[in-house]
Amino acid sequence: MTTYYYVLASQNFLTVEEPLEEVLKERTRNYQEQEKELDFWLVTQPAFLEAPEMAQAKQKCPQPAAAIISTNEQFIIWLKLRLEYVLTGQFEAPSATIPDPLATLASVR
Repeated sequence: MTTYYYVLASQNFLTVEEPLEEVLKERTRNYQEQEKELDFWLVTQPAFLEAPEMAQAKQKCPQPAAAIISTNEQFIIWLKLRLEYVLTGQFEAPSATIPDPLATLASVR
């Protein structure tokens, strides 16, 4: 299993109110220059919130939610300091309750 760290907030906050797209583009460009594999993902309506152990986080977060998920704890800590009004946490996956850490409940249109 892998430990995944996350920043969680309302989808509106992460995708509209915060200039997060610019931060993620810059980080992606930096990773490409260093030939480093991406270790972060933006997931709208993350399915991991449906796991019983995530009930408290889901309850605290306005819905629909969005999360930035990463295997890099330091990146999540940095995002928390930059964004302030977000929840952070971690989970192990794949597991019986979280088979796919990057799964979404959002329907594709």
